[in-house]
This record gives sequence, structure tokens and C-alpha cells, in this order.
Amino acid sequence: MTSYAQRPWLKHYDPWVSGEIDVPNKTYTDLLEEGLSFAPQRPAVYFFGKTITFSELDGLSARFAEFLTSRGYGPGDVVGIHLVNIPQYLIVLAGSLRAGCAVSGVSFLLTANEMAHQLNDSGASLLVTTDASFEEKLFAISDRLSGLKDIVVTNLGDFLPPVKRLLGRMLKKIPSGKVLPMPGKQVFHLNRLLPLYSGRFEKPKLTPEDVCLIQYTGGTTGLPKGTLLTHRNIVANVTQARQWTDLKPEAHDIGLSAFPFFHLAGLMLGMMALSSSATQCLIPDPRDTGHICKQLQKYHPTLLANVPTLYQMLLAEPGFHRLDFSACRLCISGAAPFAEEAITALESVVGKGKVMEVYGMTETSPLLTMNPFSGKKKIGTVGIPIQSTQVKLVDLETGTREVPVGEAGELIARGPQVMAGYKDKPAETDHALREFEGEKWLYTGDVAVMDEDGYFTIVDRTKDMVNVGGYKVFSREVEEVLYQHKQIAFCAVIGRPNPGRPGSERVVAVIQPAGDFQKLDKPRLEKEILDFCRKTLAPYKVPRVVEFVESIPLTSVGKVDKKALR
Repeated sequence: MTSYAQRPWLKHYDPWVSGEIDVPNKTYTDLLEEGLSFAPQRPAVYFFGKTITFSELDGLSARFAEFLTSRGYGPGDVVGIHLVNIPQYLIVLAGSLRAGCAVSGVSFLLTANEMAHQLNDSGASLLVTTDASFEEKLFAISDRLSGLKDIVVTNLGDFLPPVKRLLGRMLKKIPSGKVLPMPGKQVFHLNRLLPLYSGRFEKPKLTPEDVCLIQYTGGTTGLPKGTLLTHRNIVANVTQARQWTDLKPEAHDIGLSAFPFFHLAGLMLGMMALSSSATQCLIPDPRDTGHICKQLQKYHPTLLANVPTLYQMLLAEPGFHRLDFSACRLCISGAAPFAEEAITALESVVGKGKVMEVYGMTETSPLLTMNPFSGKKKIGTVGIPIQSTQVKLVDLETGTREVPVGEAGELIARGPQVMAGYKDKPAETDHALREFEGEKWLYTGDVAVMDEDGYFTIVDRTKDMVNVGGYKVFSREVEEVLYQHKQIAFCAVIGRPNPGRPGSERVVAVIQPAGDFQKLDKPRLEKEILDFCRKTLAPYKVPRVVEFVESIPLTSVGKVDKKALR
């Protein structure tokens, strides 16, 4: 009988992938320096017709590092980056890490109050933001940011070609704002300060155990927590992912991802590209699928990485189906479940076997499982544990007993990519990192099933399960059925209290229908959907409430925002 200890997944590893990896005794900054210098004249960034080479990125980030060191910043200091995916993000990221600082990505979609919480909680001393955000958000909370000493502002168009920058401002497509003096803080303009420095700075002494990133969780169950990821964590995950996907600097891969850099999935993709001398096509607005299609047509990327909702939005673009994907070797999908029918539809465009579902979380740097690159992919699963990673499933009630293979349980994991803990939150850290049979494991809060081959399927978050009179209903199972209905564009299943049965919930299906919402015959479609569900699902799993919406709310990374739905 198969067990987790047998690691059945090892037999499905690609030939070049080892079961265990030796994590280099380096910092991520060491890998970054290697990536910047490997092919200096190779394009590092494509951005709306602007090309920045690795040599140019090296020089610009070195100048920012020198600016930081001249201001007294170094190991132990935190730099917040509040930008979308523009060249300035990579310049500031690389420069901050080269100066020895830790970096904290600040979501561009946060409210002013949410920004204040994260900046204070992370202990950020310097923030890089846009002039529009400075006026709209930052100025209003300046008196609450006692630890913030310096602010560096930039404009979204500062690194665009001059003609596009002028046109964008004329058409008001590039927002800008007033930058005013801020009492008790120094304010700098990025495009003015960089020419003042030569790029010569003293490299700090760092160890693999120093904090590299402070990335914040989504805050689905309260205030976001700062996840402490060390240089060793990041180097481990970069090493794992590069070997798994056969990503080599010599091959010169070109990546396109709409994951925002302020989310760890996007940031890790960006950091992996920088350290692997791979070119990045930057996408500042993930919802502009027309622009994404133009970038795909122009640059023929070899690697794509997006959330399922964006792939589905691209499939709705007529131009996407006419593109040439012969250069594309991999389409990574993560951060949310991907309906099997949608994967099949995507592979009919990009090529069979190219879609790779993966799974991870902020606390694991982020990757834990991946489908094999060239070997057996199982559609609907998130693949198998990556190198040097142990995974098992435990009972949902106590978390102290392994559940048999084939049964649902909470996924727990161990590996070199698992976080050091949450910043200044010992109780939350102890709850997430718990002992199981004498070893410390990360309790993920995700419910999964493992098959006999060691492939995992995520069936729900523990907090997203619906309790119907004592029966557990996994939201993904119901969503998979709903997605088979051709009049459903997007859907989400949540649980709401059942007024007639205290302690029990009702299954609620939130539906974004295909077609014109204003002309929708809601009663007819609701009856069709419920009849359809009754043919496939057990009675207690059939939605008791169907809500139609024009658009389902999404998080900043494009996942369905179930917290907002509730």
C-alpha cells in the first residue's frame, strides 16, 4: 500500500531532476550578480517598445544601491516597493538587495490604511512609490508612518520611449500626481537621483540566513502577516525551479507573466529570470489582454506564467487564437484551481502538454509541487512535490494523524524553501510551523488528496469548506461541475449560515454568466444550472442559493476573492 514516506512521486521525476538538491551556500544576491553579468548585452526587459539590457540594469541598480548606502541603509533595513510591473521595480529590487536590504512588496491595490499597516508592520525605512500614489494615498497617512524616513517617487512612464511617454500623458493614460514636501521625511525623485551616482558601492556582508524578503500574505483571515523569507529560502526555490524546468542561462529564455511583482509568485518569477539571465516582458496591467497578445506576437516568449482567470480571459480574445506558440515550451498556471475543460481549451491553442499546474504559497518561497516539465502531467492536479520537499496529508480535525492515500486531508510540508516564520508574530508562527512526529512541518491550511502515483489535487482551503449539516462540501468540486455548463463564464462557491439550522451552512453559487448580463433570463438559467448540478452532485452538494453577478471580484493577483464575496 502506497504511503507518503515512500515518496511515490520520485518515479515521475524527469531524468535530469534529482530527488534531493544541494542548496548552494550563497545568498540570492550572489545569484543576482551572476545573472546580471552572464550576458551583459542580452535584453533583460521589454517594456512597451523599450529594451533594457542586463548591462544597463546592472548599472542602474548599482546606482540605486549606492544611493541607499549613502543614506546609511544596509543589512537589517527594509525597503518597501509600491509599484506595478515596470522597469523601476526591477531596478529598485536589485539595487536594494545589492545594498543588503530586505525588500517588502506593497500591493498597488492597497488602500491608504492597508498601506500604513504594512509599512509599519514591516518596519520599512524607505518606500518607492509613484507620484500618483504619493498624492492619492501616502500624503494622507504620512503622520502615521513614524518609521518611514525616505520616500522615492517615480512616474509610470519614466522609462517609456519619449514619444510613448508624451502620448500617454496627452491621452491621460499615464497617471501623475503632485509631490509635496513631507514633514519629517526626505522625498527624492528616482529619475533625478540615479544620474547623481556612479554605481560604486561597498558590498555588504550577508549570510544565507539573513532575511531577503518580507512578503505579506493575502489576509483572508484577518490582517496580512509578514512572511520572513531568508536568502537560503529563495536560493533553494530558485535552484529547485531552475532544475525542474530546465532553465539555463545559455538557452536565453524569454518570459511573460502578468503576476504582479508585489505578489510572491510574480516576484519569484522575476527574481528567477534575473538570476538566470532570462528576458522579461513586463505587463503592468494584467487585464489588458489586447496588450498581452501584442507582446506575445512581437517577442514569442518561451515561458508563460499566469493565473487561470487570465488564461481564460486570453482565450476570450480572438487574436490569442491566431498567435504562433511554437517557441513556447511551458505555460505555468498557479495560485488558483484551473478547470480541466479550460486547460484543454488552452492547450488546443498553445500546444498539448504545455500547461503545467503548480502549487505553493507565500510561506514556501513559493513553490511546493509542480507537474513534471516533460514527463507525465495530470490535468487537474498540482503535480508532485519538488526536490528535497516532503509532503503529507493529515486529518482535518486535529492535524496529528496521517490520512490514507486517496482521502482528503490538510497538506503539510517540509523543505529548504519553508519560511523562517512571521515577523513579530510568534503565536501565528507556532500555529503554522508545528511538530509532527518529532519534526517541524508547515501546516498550509489547504485540503488535498494524493493518488497512488504521488500527484496532489487541491480540493479546498480549510476555511472555504462548506459544512452542510455535518457533511463537508469542497467548493472546488462544485465549481468543476458548474464550469461544465456552457453559459457560465466564471463562478465561485462559498458557504453561508443556514438560518434554519444553527451551525450548518448553505452552498451558495456565485455565477458570472457568459453573454449580455442585462438580457439574462435569470430564473430560466438558475433552473438550468440547478437541474444540471442535480444530475452530477449528491443532494447536499447542490447549491441552495444561486447569485448572478456582472463580474466576480478578484484579488490583486487575479484569484477569486472569496473574502469579498462573503
